[in-house]
Amino acid sequence: MSDSRLNTWEAIIGLEVHTQLSSKSKAYSSDATEYGAMPNTQVSPISLGHPGTLPVANTAVIEYAVRLGIACGCDIREWNEYARKNYFYADLPKGYQITQDKTPICTGGQVRIETSQGVKNIRLTRIHMEEDSGKSIHDLDPFHTLIDLNRAGVPLLEIVSEPDFRNGEEAYAYLSEVRKLVRYLDISDGNMEEGSLRCDVNVSVRKRGAEKFGTKVEVKNLNSFRNVQKAIDFEITRQIDAIEAGETIYQETRTFDASSGATSVLRTKEDAHDYRYFTEPDLQPVVVTQEYVSKVRETLPPLPQELLDKYTNELGLSDYDARVLTEDKSIAMYFEECLAANATPKAAANWIQGPIKAWLNDRADVIENFPIGAKTVAQLIELIEEGKVSNTVANQKIFPILLDNPESDPEAIAKENDWIQESDTNALQEHVQAALDMYPGKVEEYRNGKKGVLGLFMGEVMKRSQGKADPKVASQMLRETLDK
Repeated sequence: MSDSRLNTWEAIIGLEVHTQLSSKSKAYSSDATEYGAMPNTQVSPISLGHPGTLPVANTAVIEYAVRLGIACGCDIREWNEYARKNYFYADLPKGYQITQDKTPICTGGQVRIETSQGVKNIRLTRIHMEEDSGKSIHDLDPFHTLIDLNRAGVPLLEIVSEPDFRNGEEAYAYLSEVRKLVRYLDISDGNMEEGSLRCDVNVSVRKRGAEKFGTKVEVKNLNSFRNVQKAIDFEITRQIDAIEAGETIYQETRTFDASSGATSVLRTKEDAHDYRYFTEPDLQPVVVTQEYVSKVRETLPPLPQELLDKYTNELGLSDYDARVLTEDKSIAMYFEECLAANATPKAAANWIQGPIKAWLNDRADVIENFPIGAKTVAQLIELIEEGKVSNTVANQKIFPILLDNPESDPEAIAKENDWIQESDTNALQEHVQAALDMYPGKVEEYRNGKKGVLGLFMGEVMKRSQGKADPKVASQMLRETLDK
């Protein structure tokens, strides 16, 4: 879209994100929640909505909601009621969903995002607990819709934002931060491709400076962060084009087709459901005390923004290094273990982003399966910094041996293979003098200003020391001898 049109129009966007929680049982029953199980094997009379069955609140869901609320700076409600949201879905056996209506467990708060335009805080309206519906499958049978009720009753947190987004890039950044948060908090795997994180967006446009919002359009069925961004940007352009052409924007629900990059109508406002909320009679209200909130707060891990600030402000790492390290919680925790073992921050960051990431990428693996412990990596870094081995020897010789023998000691490997560098000045001086004696003409060239010949002398010193000379010490001694 052209800058002139962006100067004229403004998009108003809000997001509703459903994150599926990683509890071992469902929200109101003891059914398992394992992803990928055979259809309709993780059900019970409760999740199937049989008459006479009663739900029981899963305390892990309450704890997870509080954890997320604390991380986002929300107000945690003390008195929490459950509500019935009434509507008929073929894959919602009870005919209603247990959710929260007027008493969401978390209100307020914000999520900090960074885009090409800088830092922005996205305000939250609410976070509330509810259960998922089952899954209707339309593409396995040409004549029938198949129903898998394994997902029915799986716990969800719905995160509702204020209409603070102005473009698709901001929405993408927000979803990335939400996913990072739920993973750091260990409350969800955040896998959008598995349906663990789902997003609906509400988009409207208005003339810049106008106070009244435009007509809101909801876009559903978005299955990736990139598609969320594309759907929003398409919808902004579509609405502006329509208004400028004299058309009316109707309140409706649309779906996004990733192949065409366009949205299309699912239903109009006239088809909207009347959910007829009322208090869930089968579940007692939950009281979340300040004492409980304090106990949960004590169990929280370091959060990504805290670590980002620590790495840049306290440890002096670059913004790039800090972001790479904090992108994945497991990587950040491995780095923390390296620091606890007294590894130099920059050296540890370089090893994680270099040889360690290369090993993981080659195998499409995760840091949890990396064989070498953080303490051993710290010992290897210490060997380099003490001048006992070069970075090349550590990377190309010791590191591969450790991969096959992760319990080995890096210094012991270096000693066994005679890779310890010579830093004894008397022994090195002999190599330096011998190298200079071999090329008296080059010595004169150096002293006449041709400094490039220093590499020739260094090569000879390394050859005579069988590669064990400390390059820094040898280079310094060469310069001192030549400059006499």
